[in-house]
Amino acid sequence: MTTLILYTTAGCHLCELADAILQTLAQQHQLTITPTEIGDDDQLVARYGIRIPVVQFPDNSDIGWPFDQHDIEKKLKQQ
Repeated sequence: MTTLILYTTAGCHLCELADAILQTLAQQHQLTITPTEIGDDDQLVARYGIRIPVVQFPDNSDIGWPFDQHDIEKKLKQQ
């Protein structure tokens, strides 16, 4: 099973949209989605604060918003 990390923060409506996309994909592609709150870590805020939501893939590459289901599937095929 492939694990994707969703960097997110509380009250982020774009993060909610990203999570919905990922949950749909999780059911179709045997994915585990691990939401990670960036507000709990200053380094994550510095790295992702203006880019969230961000999805990190197993190869440590990532994709920031805006993205859609097709973008995520394309990245998954490259893994």
